[in-house]
Order: sequence, then C-alpha cells, then structure tokens
Amino acid sequence: MTDFISPQSHEVTKRKSFVSWCLSGANVMIKRSKPLIGITPDVQDAAANDSTEKGEAVFFLRARYASAILQAGGIPVILPISSSRTRIRESLDRLSGVVVTGGNFDIHPRHYRETPGEELGNIKEDRTSFELEVISYALKKDLPLLGICGGTQAINVVLGGSLYQHIARQIPGATNHEKSALKETGGHKVHIKAGTKLKRIVRRDSIDVNTTHHQSIKNLGRSLIVNAVAGDGVVEGIESRDHSFVLGLQWHPEFLTRRSIAQKKIFTAFIRACERY
Repeated sequence: MTDFISPQSHEVTKRKSFVSWCLSGANVMIKRSKPLIGITPDVQDAAANDSTEKGEAVFFLRARYASAILQAGGIPVILPISSSRTRIRESLDRLSGVVVTGGNFDIHPRHYRETPGEELGNIKEDRTSFELEVISYALKKDLPLLGICGGTQAINVVLGGSLYQHIARQIPGATNHEKSALKETGGHKVHIKAGTKLKRIVRRDSIDVNTTHHQSIKNLGRSLIVNAVAGDGVVEGIESRDHSFVLGLQWHPEFLTRRSIAQKKIFTAFIRACERY
C-alpha cells in the first residue's frame, strides 16, 4: 500500500520547518548580539548650564568611557539620571552590565553615617542618589558591575562601608593621590593581591595606574575584599566574594587601555562577564 500525504499535512510540515528555521536564526542572532552596557553620566545643574535652554540640567559622559566599552566589544548606553526607582529598574532590566563612573564630586558622608569634614568637595546629591540605587539593584540582580574611581566608593557605601573623607588628613604617611596631570600616563603603582579576580584578569603582581582622588575606602562593605593597594596602604581596588562580577577600581583604567594591556584586560573581562549574564 502506498502512503498518502494530504496537501494539508504537507503544508503544516513546511510551516513547522519554516518556524524552526526562523527560531534557530533568532537564537544565533541573540547569541551573537553584543551586550548593552549602561554607563552612569555626570550632570551639570541648571544654574551652571550656559546653553540657550535655561533652567535645564545637562547629562554628559566623557567619551573615553564609551570608547573603552566599544573597544572591548560592548554597546555603551548612557543611563539618564532619575529619581524614580521604577524607571531605574526598568532601564537596568534591559542591560547586561553597568559601569558606574567617576567625577569631580564627593558622596555626602551621611550616606555612610558620618558628618562632613572641612575638605568635603562638591556634592551632587541627585547623581549620588541615582547611582546608589543603580548599584543596589545591580547587586540584587547580580548584574555585572564595574566601578571606576568614585563608582568604587559608591559600591562600598551601598554595601555598608565608609570612606576616608580626605586622604592627606586622615591617613598618616600617605602619598599624593591627586595627580590629574598624569592621568593618561600613570601616577604610581598598585600591588595586586593574590587569589583575587583582579589578579586572574591582569596576571600581574603590580601595575601602573593614574591617581586623581582625595578620598578612599575606609571600612569595607559587606562581602567585599581588597584586591589592590598602593604602596602607602591606600585601598585601590575592591571586589565582591558573593557576586559573579563586581569590581571596583580607584583609578581610571579607561584612560590607559591604549597603552596598557593589563588595563585593557579589565574591560575585556567585564564584557565577557556581561556576555555570560
């Protein structure tokens, strides 16, 4: 007896094959897509804005942050500063990783249960509140997180740690950590601690870094360990033991990626973690 295949069943088979082909193609595209990386911007308030749009704050991002992410294989996205927890979380739900950047401002000491000292710098409360919420939700989601300079300090504060408000006054024997003129070449060495994620990334005992900060980590936050220190004992890097990728660096590696393989490896490792997320 000859098997009979109806035109209807043949058409169903073709449709199923087409759908399977489309889905397999979509999976390939998803796997090959580059990770979206949210980057926190700086903000210039309305009073300082000299544009024709008076009364409007300006969000801006130094190009070097985006360039480092692009160079490592990610797609940078500027995160608009918001006071809405819902909007912040909706934004982060669409990302594969977050970079919390540095800037010329300090975190107000009330966020780590201290009173302000005389040397307290510029305060940007809107940006600080936004970044603390971004970090809190990123940690909750175990979203890969890279803190740079002030971003490192913010990670520590979110996890219950504190800061030295002014290194020169509070850390006896500390060297000068404010060498902005050397930010593209490096101001001193940091020693990388064995057994840390940072050591596995850079595969070096020490590296040259730039230094543009007057504050540093004092008491460590929950689950954090020190992964790098300066010669004077100032904490230069932290990471989390309880998250897949949470790395904080007190220096600015984005300035140094084109001249230092070790600095470039930091962004490469971050993007690889984002690809796995």
